Amino acid sequence: MPRHSLLLALTLALFASAARAQTALTPDQAEARAIFQQLIETNTSYKEGSTSPAAHAIAQRFLDAGFPAADVQVLGPAGDKDSSVVVRMRGTSTTLKPILLIAHLDVVEALRSDWSIDPYKLTERDGFFYGRGTSDIKDGATTLAEALLRLEREHVVPERTLIMALTAGEEGGGGYNGVSWLIENHRDLIDAEWCINPDGGDPLIRDGKKIVRPVQASEKSYQSFDLIVRNKGGHSSMPTPDNAIVRLAEAIGRLSRYHFPVNLNETTRAYFERSSGLASGQLAADMRAITKNQRDSAAAAHLSVSPFYNAQLRTTCVPTMLEGGHAPNALPQTARALVNCRILPTETAEAVRATLVRIVADTAVKVVPVDTGAPGKPSPLLPMVMSPVEKVTQRLWPGVPVIPQMETGATDGWRLRDAGIPTYGLSGVPLDVDDVRAHGRDERILVKSFYEGVEYMYQLIREVAVGPAKS
Repeated sequence: MPRHSLLLALTLALFASAARAQTALTPDQAEARAIFQQLIETNTSYKEGSTSPAAHAIAQRFLDAGFPAADVQVLGPAGDKDSSVVVRMRGTSTTLKPILLIAHLDVVEALRSDWSIDPYKLTERDGFFYGRGTSDIKDGATTLAEALLRLEREHVVPERTLIMALTAGEEGGGGYNGVSWLIENHRDLIDAEWCINPDGGDPLIRDGKKIVRPVQASEKSYQSFDLIVRNKGGHSSMPTPDNAIVRLAEAIGRLSRYHFPVNLNETTRAYFERSSGLASGQLAADMRAITKNQRDSAAAAHLSVSPFYNAQLRTTCVPTMLEGGHAPNALPQTARALVNCRILPTETAEAVRATLVRIVADTAVKVVPVDTGAPGKPSPLLPMVMSPVEKVTQRLWPGVPVIPQMETGATDGWRLRDAGIPTYGLSGVPLDVDDVRAHGRDERILVKSFYEGVEYMYQLIREVAVGPAKS
C-alpha cells in the first residue's frame, strides 16, 4: 500500500475510533435513552393517545428493578384511561417528610402533517433528539425515573423517602389533572415537605455556553375576563352614538395604556439582584435600582421595554380574542373581548378584576370572570433546597450562576404550592434560549443536553436525599 494511502487509512481508523468513543453510552445513559425512547414513542396526547401505557411501562421498570408492588401504583379516576404512576423509594428516617418529584406524561397534540418527521418517534439527528415531548416534559420524567433506578442499582438508601409521581392532564384538553386528583383523593401517596418539578427552571445555554441555572420558585396564576357590551342595536343606516363595538374599543384602548404597578416578591427581587451581576451598563443599573426601590419609575420604564422583564415586574392583562356584531347591515347588539391576565403570586383575581373595572371606567362594559384562577403562592427560597442546587451546579457546571425565577406561564407546581407543598422548578436539561420548540413543530433538545440532564438530576436527588457520593 502506498505510504499516503496507509496514512489515510490510519487517519480514517482513528476518526472512526474517536467517533465510536464519543457515541458510546454508559449503562446509566443507555437505560435513560431507552426510557426516553419508550416515552416519546408512546402517544400520550389526550385526543389521540393516553398516558396509561406510559405509566404502566414506567411501573414495570421499577417492579423489574425490585421495588415492592405496594410502592409502585398506577392509578387515576377513569379506569385505565390517562393514568398516573406513583413510585415510593423508602428512606431510613421516620421523622423527616419525603421529597416529591413530579413530571407530567401527557403532551400536546402533534399532527404528522405539521412535522418534517414522525412526532411520535424518537429521532436522533445532527446532535438533536426530535419528538413530541422531548422538551415538554418527557426528558424531565426520564431524568427522574433514571435517578431513582440508578440509586436502587447502586444500593443507595436515602435518608428521606423519595416519591416520584408522573402524571396525566397537565396540558389540558379534557379529562382531569393528575396532580389535583392525587391531592384531593390520595394526598397520603404524594404528601411531602417540598417538591422538585423539572417542568420549569430550565438551565439556559446560548452559543453552546451555559449562562444560568434558574430555580423556579413561583409562578403567575392564569385568569381570563370577558369585557362585554350589550345594547339594543338597530339599522346600520341610522347610526347612534351608543355603539357596542366603539364602547368596547375605547375600553380596550384604556386598558392597553395601563400598566399594573411593579410588585416584587422574594423570587423576583432575588432574580433581578443576581441578574444585575450578569448584565452590564444601563441594564445592570436598572436591575440594581429596582431591587432597592420598586417605585423607581425610570428603572421600571427601562426594564418594561423587554416583554420578559415586564412580565417579571408586574401583573399583565392583554386582550387575546375579539368578537362583535351579528350582521353587516345592523348595529351591533353585543361586543366582547377576552382579556387574559397573568397575575403575580402576591395578588388576587378579585383585586385584578376591580382594577379592570376602574380602568375601563364605563358601567356599560361588564367585566366577567371566565375561569377561576387559583393564587400562585410563592415557595420560600429554603437553604435545604438552594444549598444542594448550588453545590451540584458548581460541581458539574463551575461558574454557572444559580438565580431564582418566577414562571410567567403555568405548570403543575402552582397546584402543589396551593396545597401547601413548596415546589421548585428544577430541570437538569439545558435548553438553547434561541431554539425553544415546546408545543411546536419539530420539537427537539440537544443530545448532549439530555445526558447532562440525566447526570444533573441524579446528583441533585442524591444530594438532597443522602448527600454527595463518596469518591
